[in-house]
Amino acid sequence: MQKGNIAVQTENIFPIIKRFLYSDHEIFLRELVSNAVDATTKLQTLGRRGEVKGEIGDTTIEILINTAEKTLTIRDKGIGMTEEEVKKYLNQVAFSSAQEFLDKYKDEANIIGHFGLGFYSAFMVAAKVEVITKSYQEGAQAVTWTCDGDPEYTLDVNDKSERGTDIVLHIAEDSLEFLEESKIEELLVKYCKFLPIPIKFGTRKESITSEVAEGEEPTTEDVEVDNIINNPHPVWKKQPSELTDEEYRRFYSELYPNSYETPLFWIHLNIDFPFNLTGILYFPKLGNAMEVQRNKIQLYSNQVYVTDNVKDIVPEFLTLLHGVIDSPDIPLNVSRSYLQSDANVKKITGYITKKVADKLGDLYKADKDDFGSKWDDLGVFVKYGMLSDDKFYEKALSYALVKNTDGELKPMEEFIEKIKTNQTDKNGRVIVLYTHLPELHHSQIEACKAYGYEVLVMDQVIDNHFIQQLEYKLGNISFVRVDSETISNLIQKEEKAESVLGEDAIQTVKDVFQKVVNTSEGTVQTQALSPQDFPVIVTRPEFMRRMKEMQAMQGMQLGAFPDMYQVVINTNHELIAGKLLKIEEGERENLAKYLYQLALLNQGMLKGSELTAFFNRSLEMVK
Repeated sequence: MQKGNIAVQTENIFPIIKRFLYSDHEIFLRELVSNAVDATTKLQTLGRRGEVKGEIGDTTIEILINTAEKTLTIRDKGIGMTEEEVKKYLNQVAFSSAQEFLDKYKDEANIIGHFGLGFYSAFMVAAKVEVITKSYQEGAQAVTWTCDGDPEYTLDVNDKSERGTDIVLHIAEDSLEFLEESKIEELLVKYCKFLPIPIKFGTRKESITSEVAEGEEPTTEDVEVDNIINNPHPVWKKQPSELTDEEYRRFYSELYPNSYETPLFWIHLNIDFPFNLTGILYFPKLGNAMEVQRNKIQLYSNQVYVTDNVKDIVPEFLTLLHGVIDSPDIPLNVSRSYLQSDANVKKITGYITKKVADKLGDLYKADKDDFGSKWDDLGVFVKYGMLSDDKFYEKALSYALVKNTDGELKPMEEFIEKIKTNQTDKNGRVIVLYTHLPELHHSQIEACKAYGYEVLVMDQVIDNHFIQQLEYKLGNISFVRVDSETISNLIQKEEKAESVLGEDAIQTVKDVFQKVVNTSEGTVQTQALSPQDFPVIVTRPEFMRRMKEMQAMQGMQLGAFPDMYQVVINTNHELIAGKLLKIEEGERENLAKYLYQLALLNQGMLKGSELTAFFNRSLEMVK
């Protein structure tokens, strides 16, 4: 038996590994299974080169639990190690055999490990680790390496007859959860679901019905079959031409087994220059939501799960999508848990953004009606992307749709071209009228239609910000909500109506309404409108209301922008120019209050006790 010391800089290396090397102790299983995959991949590479004698045979990786012995074993039938290789690779922390092999066979092998520290993650959960290994090389002696979590190790020969390596973890008392089958299966599914080598964990029973001749009774028996927990050939590693839509949908269900929704469509990523990247991004049905869909893109490195926190790989708006991104060129830290800043990351980010933008453009050109039918689910995503990324904005402008109150969809630039003749104000600005609630603004919308105006429906959570962006980017346009002014003043023209009342009468009308209007919230104005317009109209100035809504969306305090509105008195309406000025002074105030409350009701602003009192008063008037 040989004894020696592992080559480390400090005897405290194992406590450091146990506490700080990885953000989560459960990652040890990913690292050890990944190493087993590496060993198998190396063997397959050598086999293709004719450097392995005989048949390679079965290469399934096995995960074994022995609760009596309190051990967890990761067994591979890969390349194995000689005694010299064990000394070289296990006794020098951070010396990576994977990197050395990759340098030699870089054009033929796809090796996961790069750091040499993955094996030592075993000591986060194990009080003792045994490595029982036999090299594929002819005549090699099998050896056992043992270490109980300090720099001392033992190395001895054994009688193992088959090539490959068993990593036997003697689980520590504070980590006994890793002897539970349900826990290990959960971790294997999470981290190893798509590793390229079959992984067997336990067995399961299946009912098998025998085939019999005609006239005989078939028999059914329960048999134990190997439980392969991974899919070694995931869809994203195949060529799009090999796949059907149904296969893409089935893979979506495989990724998200608890989801019952079908994605709208998907993008298959496949690039090998200037970096390697594959993957599939699915467009879910977002509706009007922005937050509930996060962390649904899974990042892999050579089919090894890394994280679902991909904000450093894809722009923020793309995190609304679902799917998989796999790239060996994504720079990871030692533990493969966190992304590191790198120029390649920016290139990858730019590529993914371009692919998504181009795919959407292709879908729009191919079938505008079908694209429009999905717009309610796509709109938030596209608008968020345009707000987040200038290059995405430039591509998306041609298919970023807006919808009018009749349900017609057009790209924004086409809509502006359509309305500019009738909806350009005296200063040459195109006025885009909109509503966020068509039912609430029904009367204003109908009045706009009477003027020949079109009104957009801007009711998505992101529309306040999107409106601001379009005004800035397109220039010479203004968005004006239909309740922000009287209809005749929404688009300022040169001509103005004249009031039928003189200055003294107008002042009298204004004085009456100032007595009934809450002047801390509303300001009273008189305007000479059409006799067909309402007698009293409540408007909410565009700038103040928009700032208040954006403030609320960002979770800020609402006090900075008070809820101000304007009470516009139509001095040409018969109830104002005629009745109000002809009745007794005491009755004027009652009529003014009633007309004011009608205007509030029309805006959905009459609430609480005031609404109750208005309702009771209306009943009395009917009686």
